[in-house]
Amino acid sequence: MSEIKYVDRRSKEVKSEAVYGEFFIKLLYGDGWFSNLISRSLLPLICRFSFFSKLYGWQQKASSSRKKIAPFIKKYQVDTSDFLEPAESFRSFNDFFIRKLNPSTRPIESGNDVAILPADGRYLVYANIERSKGIVVKNKRFSLEHLFQDAKLAHKYSQGGLVIVRLCPVDYHRFHFPMNCVPEAHLPIDGPLYSVNPMALNRNINILAENKRVITHLKTQNFGPVLFVEVGATYVGSIHQTYTPDRHYAKGDEKGYFSFGGSCLMIFFESFRIDFDQDLLENTKNGLETYGQLGQPLGRALAPL
Repeated sequence: MSEIKYVDRRSKEVKSEAVYGEFFIKLLYGDGWFSNLISRSLLPLICRFSFFSKLYGWQQKASSSRKKIAPFIKKYQVDTSDFLEPAESFRSFNDFFIRKLNPSTRPIESGNDVAILPADGRYLVYANIERSKGIVVKNKRFSLEHLFQDAKLAHKYSQGGLVIVRLCPVDYHRFHFPMNCVPEAHLPIDGPLYSVNPMALNRNINILAENKRVITHLKTQNFGPVLFVEVGATYVGSIHQTYTPDRHYAKGDEKGYFSFGGSCLMIFFESFRIDFDQDLLENTKNGLETYGQLGQPLGRALAPL
């Protein structure tokens, strides 16, 4: 597998990602003949039947999994100074995975007309979905209709803005509201649990529209209607919602969290609703994800036409 490069938003440096489970990702999503054989026979079994992900998730909740925490922190250089609780207090690897952070370590960008990054992760940002080449892979375009299971909704957002956030196992795995809003009840849509690693998406961009996912409509004053979508991935047993529908939330308030595994968020805006920050757009145009953290600016609301 070729190195996964990304831009660190704070330092502006291009870095190489340390991939958790790299051997298995190469095996299942590589281009070699053996990987192709495995992907045709074994991959659908693993990803389409939730039993395997649930079993692995159960193992991460067992008390015996605590012994994995310290080596994981050391190998992936996880900054423990961000933690709300000390690493020694976690009772299982999953407890460590769904950890909370000290709020002071993730300051929220001020301004009601400024949207923020909703999570720690690697960001791709597109100003106009229909005109973006980055979501076309092997001549196949990412299908909004498949994702939403709703043709009218797909048409509504087809020329709007899209934010894709890839959360790796090394990341903080709670997600937050990107602007002041009133969220409606969430809509779960069942599906398989394929990896959202770039190698997997380079084989099939529509993994994002096929995987298990949850859709939430957000009512906002400055950004119009916004869709917030959580996408599960391999070994993500559950997508947990911690918010209460039809209640007002401030940007930065927690919406939910993922159990163990890699995962993904997608945020959809109607056209001419947001002016995304230029560094996010430029890095995406250059084929690079941007690593950013919760609370950093995403973009500014555009004045209504």
